[in-house]
Amino acid sequence: MIYCVEDDASIRDLMVYTLNVSGFEAVGFREAGSFWAAMRAAVPQLVILDIMLPGEDGIEILKKLRAAPVTADLPVIMATAKGSEYDKVIGLDLGADDYLSKPFGMMEMLSRIKAVLRRAAPRDEKVLLRRGAIVMDKAKHLVTENGRQLTLTLKEYDLLRLFMENPDRVFSRNQLLASVWGAENIGETRTVDVHIGTLRTKLGASGGAIQTVRGVGYRMEAEP
Repeated sequence: MIYCVEDDASIRDLMVYTLNVSGFEAVGFREAGSFWAAMRAAVPQLVILDIMLPGEDGIEILKKLRAAPVTADLPVIMATAKGSEYDKVIGLDLGADDYLSKPFGMMEMLSRIKAVLRRAAPRDEKVLLRRGAIVMDKAKHLVTENGRQLTLTLKEYDLLRLFMENPDRVFSRNQLLASVWGAENIGETRTVDVHIGTLRTKLGASGGAIQTVRGVGYRMEAEP
């Protein structure tokens, strides 16, 4: 999930639309009040934060984000007025991860978001796995899909973890049996098919990411 804090409705709507059609989830906010209300409900993957906002401005929001332990490392991209070097310097000094100079193109925005997320990945790669709307927190043994917490059996969880740790790798049914159930269960391939079916159902709209490779087995398609 990406939060876009921008008071210009036309720019905000375009940002949210571009992110949603590019495989991200995004929500827009006009001002600080609605943004903080959303933050209390769920912390996003990244924030794009305009500096010039009504009421509490982007600099003050950034200060609060960096001061709170839960958001101290949250990736933040600041949006600054063209030529406003002072705002860029202040934002970077306060811990912004990058900045966009207005007016900016949507392709530039996407490129900077992907670069910031790549740089941020080492901070959570040991415990967090992401694939589209699916997020697995290995430390908490928790899986969500589009913000919805899933109730998975141990085997369903282990299957999903194996797929998410190995995107685009094709596993035969016997390989999945050996990895998840143990080598003594080799040959009981119907067990795999049943668990894949229930896992897809529980993943809802994201279940199609687990693909059947005819005559071989299964794989989880990597994000485009």
